[in-house]
Amino acid sequence: MTVRKHIHPPGASCHDACCLRVTNLGVTAGGADILTGVDLHMHCGQIVAVIGPNGAGKSTLFKAILGQLPHTGTIEFEQAGGKRTRPLVGYVPQSPAFDRGDPVSVLDFFAAAISRRPVFLPTGKALRRKVTSCLERVHGGELIDKRMGALSGGELQRVLLAMALEPLPHVLILDEPLSGVDITGEHQLLEMLDEVRTNFDLSILLSTHDFATLEQFADKVILLRHTVLRAGKPAEVLTSPEFQEVFHLKVSAGGERP
Repeated sequence: MTVRKHIHPPGASCHDACCLRVTNLGVTAGGADILTGVDLHMHCGQIVAVIGPNGAGKSTLFKAILGQLPHTGTIEFEQAGGKRTRPLVGYVPQSPAFDRGDPVSVLDFFAAAISRRPVFLPTGKALRRKVTSCLERVHGGELIDKRMGALSGGELQRVLLAMALEPLPHVLILDEPLSGVDITGEHQLLEMLDEVRTNFDLSILLSTHDFATLEQFADKVILLRHTVLRAGKPAEVLTSPEFQEVFHLKVSAGGERP
């Protein structure tokens, strides 16, 4: 397993370590502006949460960073030392497309994603070891022979996370990872993300509607509604006038409603 250790030190500039910078990004579809003038800057080792109402453009932003949508503006990834490249991005979708009734195991599903081997062929020992190694990155080695349709919400997220980490990306994007996950699974997933960003020098960008946990795991929060309305530490955004205007509620420090 490749391990990169260049976590962004406090107070350091982007020249000292890696960072992702999105500048003046815009996306238009059907003659309508979905995103306009979006600026985003995050350092390696950070977890940044994007919040906003349904239809605000969160998934569109992710697809633009993934290179799946045409856009205006720039998306740059700067490595330690100042070299700028297109980032390698790992992605965990909100609703993966597979039939839960199919008798496909985690091993089969994972192997089909990282190799050209057809699902109906036997899995060799080398490929099984590879999949096991990937799953162990997220403490999911015991899931390898479990049927995909039998996975809990939290277990499924761990499998998808392991897949997104192969090969090891510069940026990890998760679209609503806490959706459909129970409280236990939610805590396990958040701890897993904290471990991933600590062990590897990657940025984690995710969307969520769970405001109560933001201060526990997010370094920065971005309030998005077609453009960035507010960005900063969780408490700053959650208590801001912009947040209250968008969601019509007041949230005290700690993410709880007063």
